Amino acid sequence: MKSKIVFFIMALVMWSLLSWDLSLQNILIGLLVSLTLTWILGGMFSKGPDKFIQVSRYLWFLYYIPVFGWEMLKANLDVAYRVLHPDMPINPGIVKVKTKLKSETGITFLANSITLKPGTITIDCDPVNGYLYVHCINVKSQDVDEATKIIVEKFEKILTHIFE
Repeated sequence: MKSKIVFFIMALVMWSLLSWDLSLQNILIGLLVSLTLTWILGGMFSKGPDKFIQVSRYLWFLYYIPVFGWEMLKANLDVAYRVLHPDMPINPGIVKVKTKLKSETGITFLANSITLKPGTITIDCDPVNGYLYVHCINVKSQDVDEATKIIVEKFEKILTHIFE
């Protein structure tokens, strides 16, 4: 029940932000849409609804955005260098990395963050054992611990505070 209430409030807030209209008619339609969505999807997306009211998680997310942006910029420059270099210094391969994240949302967010960086793509996930399989344009290490440190650790430290 608690997760449905949180889902309803989030749906109503999202409706209000997207419509940006506080007329009575719009609010009534938003209430109707939010109730319908809550009735259909209420318990599907919010495991542990208490997490939504912890302000520190939002602050960590705000910190994550520039860290991710910086990593993405570095990856873009690295790929551009490799493409423009006459010898095209690439060492493609698939590496196995370990994650400490346990929640489905956290693992999905980490996998998507890795995939959004140019030169890497998450191709498979083993959430039971906590492994991700990542294709890299330039594999620096086949060792799981070292590859984890290079690819995952920067994101994982922050994502732990957001999703766990």
